[in-house]
Amino acid sequence: MEIFNPKKYKIQIEESEKRKKIAFSFKEPDFVPINISAYGSYYSTMFGYNIKDYYTDREVMVDVFLKYIPWRFEYLKDDRTDYGITLDLGPVGEGLFFNCPIEYPDDTSPRVVPILKDENDIMKLKVPDPATNPGIQYVFAEATKTKKILEKKGVKLPFSFGFGIHPPLSAACAIMEPTTVYTMMHTSPEVVKILLEKMLDAFFKITDYMDKRFGIKNRQSIGLANDNSAFVSNKMYCEMVLPFDKAIYERYGKKERYLHADGPNDHNFKTFAEDLKLTSMDIGGFSSIDAAVRDMKGKVVIHGGLNNKDLYRGLTDETKEKIKHAIKVAAPGGGYEFAIGGETYPGVSPETLIELVKYVREVGKYPINI
Repeated sequence: MEIFNPKKYKIQIEESEKRKKIAFSFKEPDFVPINISAYGSYYSTMFGYNIKDYYTDREVMVDVFLKYIPWRFEYLKDDRTDYGITLDLGPVGEGLFFNCPIEYPDDTSPRVVPILKDENDIMKLKVPDPATNPGIQYVFAEATKTKKILEKKGVKLPFSFGFGIHPPLSAACAIMEPTTVYTMMHTSPEVVKILLEKMLDAFFKITDYMDKRFGIKNRQSIGLANDNSAFVSNKMYCEMVLPFDKAIYERYGKKERYLHADGPNDHNFKTFAEDLKLTSMDIGGFSSIDAAVRDMKGKVVIHGGLNNKDLYRGLTDETKEKIKHAIKVAAPGGGYEFAIGGETYPGVSPETLIELVKYVREVGKYPINI
């Protein structure tokens, strides 16, 4: 297998970096930046691997990376410029840290099995010490294993790994059934507050520990993935969740504050912009681009515009109209990156993604004239 050579794509990378830098400064570049959010699960299927093997076998994981990175630059040609290998364990941080069972179903992503059932479980829950946590030790061991595989293959691409959990609400919904958490937010708010406080304590301890291990001092930027925030009302979010999310951003996000929330976020956009003071957001695939522009345009760099399900039948005329509408309302003045909100899943053909990028380039040329 030929190893990816970034020097071959030096001009392409520089153009994409310049394009994003201008757009993210709320100015108009040459074209609307494009981010096709396809990752391990998608590319595992594309290259004939079982998704379960991608998450459990480091050899398979590395092979998937080594195949999809060249494909992205040679054929897809969106504006993602990263080309490193990342230790990808899937969405299992809470499971590893709190010692939950983790299921690895065939050909799909792993799933943390919730361990909290009721108020009594919440009160008994202890936040582990990251320095002695077996889950974190496992991550470092897997990183070492991956480095050896890369060395054996002669791969000299950047390698990175880390460990973290979701912000409090989504972390709580990983170790307790989400519907139980949502119900208790109404019936037992003080108990849920205790649970969220424990999740915040865990988040701080893990982040500080990992920063210390990696020699990071005075962190100035932080990105959160908080899908579950989309499924509570804005009133409930502001009362129960906002204080915890805000505490994280104020502690670690003095310069940059990113949020990914893959759900219907329309009711929270104004709060995200004005109270959390986000600098950028992946609005997910189920949010209205019009609502995002209404509440965040000019304040927050908006990533999104399309849902993965819009592409299952190919690049249809209906999907093209959605693309044009997103660019028409969100792109003028910069501060926008066209993206498949949330993530791209298996089932969308690679040819459709290539066609999508070409089409967005065509209609996303500045000055926008749609």
